Amino acid sequence: MNAKEFKKAFDVLVNEKNLDADFLIDAMSSALSTAYKKNFNETANIRTVIDTDTGNIRVYKVREVVDKIVLPTAEEIEAGAEEINPNALIELEEAKKLGDYKVGDEVIEEVTPADFDRVAVSVAKQVVIQKLREAERNQIMKEFEDKENELMVGFLAMEDVKNYYVDLGKSRGILPKSELIPGEKLTMGDSVKVYITKIENTTKGPLILLSRKHYGFVKRLFELEIPEFNDGTLMMYAVAREAGVRSKVAVYSTNSKVEAIGACVGEKGRRIANIIKELNGEKVDLILYDPDIEKFVTNALSPAKNLNVSMMSDNEALVIADTENLSLAIGKKGVNIKLASKLTKVKINIKTLEDINKEINEK
Repeated sequence: MNAKEFKKAFDVLVNEKNLDADFLIDAMSSALSTAYKKNFNETANIRTVIDTDTGNIRVYKVREVVDKIVLPTAEEIEAGAEEINPNALIELEEAKKLGDYKVGDEVIEEVTPADFDRVAVSVAKQVVIQKLREAERNQIMKEFEDKENELMVGFLAMEDVKNYYVDLGKSRGILPKSELIPGEKLTMGDSVKVYITKIENTTKGPLILLSRKHYGFVKRLFELEIPEFNDGTLMMYAVAREAGVRSKVAVYSTNSKVEAIGACVGEKGRRIANIIKELNGEKVDLILYDPDIEKFVTNALSPAKNLNVSMMSDNEALVIADTENLSLAIGKKGVNIKLASKLTKVKINIKTLEDINKEINEK
């Protein structure tokens, strides 16, 4: 590769691959200096200069002028003294033979080998490949950096024992099988909606972690299916989820003419049906948020009815239920009361009137 070919290749990288010229020059110069020292067994400081106008490459040995080179003893180094590279220094007396130098100056001598083009080509290729990969990774990171906690649609591209790999366009996300909705089955090549839980830039490229069991997946499905959430007519207060079993979604309306629960259900129940279908049949309770915490707790314990809620403190409530509604309020394996507590951020204690009377009598 001669100077003209080098310049042409460099211009292509800068203009067509969108690599920063200064960044590329610095990387190549550093790599070429390292290559020179390795190939020519040089221990002095080496500086490589690339002329981007001509494509010429020059290698220089750089030594600092000192009054006298005094090396520390082994004992001094062991005691913490800084090691000195004598090949990076030149004594003043010797430097004066080369020119008008004083202590602190740099003596710069060109040492460009006749066959350095061969080394330069090899090093340049390695640097370019590395920087292209870095640029690609950075471009992907830039594209995905604002996608964390968002919903995306991809295609199932690969599968191993623990994970599915979802094609998201310029990158693939990892969907652990532990993050599927319990009971659902996915098929290679199918389109799949996924929630991005984490994006991290690693040495191997962007790490994009996905989920379908995260509560945020439910939240984004509602926003996707129900446009009133995007225009501010409806607001989502909170979501609590036991994936594959039940989700509770607390909503309210900012428009007195729009009923929040009805808008989420949609005409003939189409909106909520589409969401439940995507959730593989998971039950969804639509809860009307109320700033009155006692009313909100009552609503959150749906489908139980006829509940008497009293706040014992700011974050603890006592709920009195009749025998018929007690089991509904608690739910199978305690799921309903657990989700209601998560949704309202209130510790819920539930009892029947008989339980309370028994406790009073025992006292």
